[in-house]
Amino acid sequence: MAKLIAKSATEDILPVTVGGLTLSDATPKRLVAIAPWPGSAPAAAKALQAMGLDWPSPDRAAKGAKGVCLWSGRDQAFLADVAPPPALAEAAALTDLSDGWVALKLSGPAAAAALARLVAIDLSATAFPEGATARTGLGHMMALVHRSSPRSFTIYVFRSMAASAAHEIELAMQSQAARASA
Repeated sequence: MAKLIAKSATEDILPVTVGGLTLSDATPKRLVAIAPWPGSAPAAAKALQAMGLDWPSPDRAAKGAKGVCLWSGRDQAFLADVAPPPALAEAAALTDLSDGWVALKLSGPAAAAALARLVAIDLSATAFPEGATARTGLGHMMALVHRSSPRSFTIYVFRSMAASAAHEIELAMQSQAARASA
C-alpha cells in the first residue's frame, strides 16, 4: 500500500519575491466555514464571543487573540487558525475547509497596486482598510481577499487553484516592479 505524505499546495512554488513584494504561503492550520441555522445567528455570535471573537460585519474580519473570523458571504464566515467551540456546532453548520483552501500572503509597499491588476475592487487604504474582506474574482478564479495589515493581503483560493493564483499574482508583481522601475 502506498504511503501518502502531506504536502503544501504551494511547497514548490512559494515564496516568491519580486522587487519589494513577497508572495508567501499563509494557509491556516485550520479553516472552518460557519453558516448559522435560520434564527441562530445570535447564538453563533455568542459562541464566538466565548472564545474572544465577534461575528464579522459584512466585508470585514474580526480578529482575536488566537484566530480570525472572516466574513465570506451573507450569513457566512470563515474561522481561521482556531477550532470552533462545541456551542457553535449547535447554532451553525460547520464545514472543515482545511484541506480544500489555501491562503497566499502578498506583502510589500506596492501590494495593493499589484493586486489591483487582478481584482475588480478598489484596494486603496480608504476604500479597503485593514481588516476588510471581499469575495471577488482574482483573474479567472474566485477568491476571498483580506487586508491583513496596511501593507499586506491574504488571498484565500481553492487548493486546486493555488498554483494558478500564485502564477497570476507573480505576473502582477513583475508588472508592478517593471512599472516602478520605468
